[in-house]
Amino acid sequence: MDIFKETYLKLEKTLELRYKKNRDPWGLDPARAVKDFKILYPFYKYYFDVKFHGKEQIEDKAYMVVSNHTGQIPIDAMLIWTAFAAELEHPIILRPLVERFLTSLPFLGRWSSEGGAVLGDRTNCLNLLKRGESILIFPEGVKGIAKESKDHYKLQRFTKGFLRMALAARGEILPIAVVGAEEFYPFVFHLRKIANFLKLPALPLSLNLFPLPSPVDIYIGTPYSLPSELSSEALDEELEPHLIALEREVNRLIQEGLAKKRTIKDRLN
Repeated sequence: MDIFKETYLKLEKTLELRYKKNRDPWGLDPARAVKDFKILYPFYKYYFDVKFHGKEQIEDKAYMVVSNHTGQIPIDAMLIWTAFAAELEHPIILRPLVERFLTSLPFLGRWSSEGGAVLGDRTNCLNLLKRGESILIFPEGVKGIAKESKDHYKLQRFTKGFLRMALAARGEILPIAVVGAEEFYPFVFHLRKIANFLKLPALPLSLNLFPLPSPVDIYIGTPYSLPSELSSEALDEELEPHLIALEREVNRLIQEGLAKKRTIKDRLN
């Protein structure tokens, strides 16, 4: 059996065991998720040549996965989702938390929810974690992808909301970093005034319409548990040391990745 078939059959079995071929309350359709995987995996494996570093640290349990956000459009989320579905002995079906803007779009909204994406509000996040689902969060928010070229890989300030949700659900946080996605669109200018007028979260302008085949590396950091005595209603200053620690870990992974970063030229040689 070839590796591709073996991989998607393993994912199909995982989905069937967990969801019994039924949609969950947020719209995940197991059959559609497998179809999406079959489309995404060749791009993941061959076009972006993704390498998944540190996966031995990932256990067969639920996580709140926290990542930097790169690449102007959320291709990074699809690559992370594919990595967790394809590369682990026990596939993890990540539930990306997305902006309301995406869920409101006629086609993309339904497509993303059927693949596992969920509107990123506090209630959804808590309910997912309490059901043992693993979620994917980009704490930089839209600022993470709304960067011009000069600011590539500059980590934006994390918001504290995900820490309060992790405390409420007593979930373990898994910091990760994506390196290589900023090169999909290397020359970017953001039309911020037009975006505000159109009520869009971002409106990037790039020299290339399609993403370049930049090789991508995903780095897994050390799982992070918040103190048991800390409450979800804790003061901001009580959360600050943990926010800084997670920002530093993600930034450490980014810098490690940049030191070893592969390029399109490397793939051609």
